[in-house]
Amino acid sequence: MTDSFDVLVIGAGPGGYVAAIRCAQLGLNTACIDNQINHKGEPALGGTCLNVGCIPSKALLESTEQYHKLIHSFPAHGIKTTKASVDVPTMQTRKESIVEGLTSGIAQLFKANNVTSIHGFGRLTMDNTVNVLDQAGKITRTLLARHIILAPGSMPSHLPNIPFDHEFVVDSTGALNFEKVPKRLGIIGAGVIGLELGSVWNRLGSEVTLLEALDDFLALADHQVAAEAKRQFIKQGMSIRLGAKVNKVSKSRSGLTVHYVEKGKESSIDVDRVVVAIGRRPATEGVMSADSGVSVDDRGFILVDDECRTNIPNVWAVGDAVRGPMLAHKSSEEGMAVAERIAGGKPHVDLNVVPWVIYTSPEIAWVGLTEKQLKETGNDIRVGTFPFAATGRARAMEDPTGFIKMIADARTDQLLGIHMIGPHVSELINECVLAMEYRASSEDLARTIHAHPSLSEAIHEAALAVDKRAIHRVN
Repeated sequence: MTDSFDVLVIGAGPGGYVAAIRCAQLGLNTACIDNQINHKGEPALGGTCLNVGCIPSKALLESTEQYHKLIHSFPAHGIKTTKASVDVPTMQTRKESIVEGLTSGIAQLFKANNVTSIHGFGRLTMDNTVNVLDQAGKITRTLLARHIILAPGSMPSHLPNIPFDHEFVVDSTGALNFEKVPKRLGIIGAGVIGLELGSVWNRLGSEVTLLEALDDFLALADHQVAAEAKRQFIKQGMSIRLGAKVNKVSKSRSGLTVHYVEKGKESSIDVDRVVVAIGRRPATEGVMSADSGVSVDDRGFILVDDECRTNIPNVWAVGDAVRGPMLAHKSSEEGMAVAERIAGGKPHVDLNVVPWVIYTSPEIAWVGLTEKQLKETGNDIRVGTFPFAATGRARAMEDPTGFIKMIADARTDQLLGIHMIGPHVSELINECVLAMEYRASSEDLARTIHAHPSLSEAIHEAALAVDKRAIHRVN
């Protein structure tokens, strides 16, 4: 059986499902193929993000943050509690309920927008033809389309010498599904995923050790932000070991032993569970047959131009499987842009102003370049910083940790990078993204009235500080 469509999308993650819906909105006959199943064994749209990534992790982060505040912050507000306890299965049930609600919501959006949803594994062959395979690898349908959008997403990277047993040695998905708090948790990798997962279980009482192979902590972040983050995480009880290269995990009488080399010396720690959180890799294996002709690099990334076109006419690729940061919002914007290009539009996605967020406590967020990057490329810059401790709202919230750092060109005053650590910076960063998208200056933000009292006043003051005229701190 062969069906034809205007657009065929492979993958229903944030890049794929957004592309499919937007194509349908633009009047294109669209189908979306996806093989994700949920914990019940049922088809589930939304990809890694909704099913085993962004959403379930944020649900657990929120639940555990509430518990942490109950123990550590409520007494300062005059709220006394006794015998607070944790019910991990209830947390997990809440998490799954949120996930199911959102994934079913996408299914409803597909139906409302007349997107044909097809469950199975999509494989591009040649001449704009896609085969749909079942779990056994058998072809169940063959589809044709004028345009094909590849959005296969990504999957957890693994260490060849440390195989997953999916019980004691797990990836990020496994770490989201623990039914009880591990007494001792070892996490290989202290990046975004490792820090968020470490925060979840540390708040519930687990002894968390993060083993990071790199010598620098949060190397992608601004050095001042990274230093403050490290200080806060250590204060919270997490152990962070840098330059620690793990070579094996062995079973011991008390659980597991993680063996690693740190500064040239053999070391080890005993833990009950190990999470491998060393990043992600494109999930492109099997998505394109050899005769499809689509070019990939040696790491499996699909090669595309600035408009997400592959080397094959009318075949596009978006999201984690192409260049750029592996972020859901970046994937969605690319999916939206490709849909509009197919329909004849001229959209634009600027990868230089994609926000990054780490949903720990304190939260970490940034957009643009770091001070180190700008100095290395010879930019003449001015920098302004402002601490949340100097804002009334952060004080009232009993959460005065962190600061905002703003970097502008010394000659033009154009904003080049904004970095922050503190309460709710995942929300605050978006004002800064908008400012940078429109090539705003620090003066533009300095002249913008911000509500008082609010956390966003720290943005206003940091902008003033670029010109050494902050009001509520000594310049």
